[in-house]
Amino acid sequence: QVQLVESGGGLVQAGASLRLSCEASGRTFSRYCMGWFRQAPGKEREFVATITWSGGTTIYAKSVKGRFTVSRDNAKNTLYLQMNSLKPEDTAVYYCAARSEDISDSPYNYDYWGQGTQVTVSS
Repeated sequence: QVQLVESGGGLVQAGASLRLSCEASGRTFSRYCMGWFRQAPGKEREFVATITWSGGTTIYAKSVKGRFTVSRDNAKNTLYLQMNSLKPEDTAVYYCAARSEDISDSPYNYDYWGQGTQVTVSS
């Protein structure tokens, strides 16, 4: 079992930055590939970014590539999502998730989820 807790969300204006954190507890964090997903009201959960256990490989959704950066600190059992140049369409609840196999952009392939943190970007 892995427990995940997100933090760092908030209300910001367009163009601002936020850094989300996801703290893991339970089984060894470094054994898991991690992902960030988001869900806006009335929409399906969508992929944002994913990172391998070592941090050596990352993949981003086209909508966030160049603006968002995913990283992890295995010594601190923490996953991060640095979000720059935020847009109103980035407004959503952001979730982190863990997967014991290789990285994936499908939410159906993740085993553990946090409770989410709200990000609201005003225009």
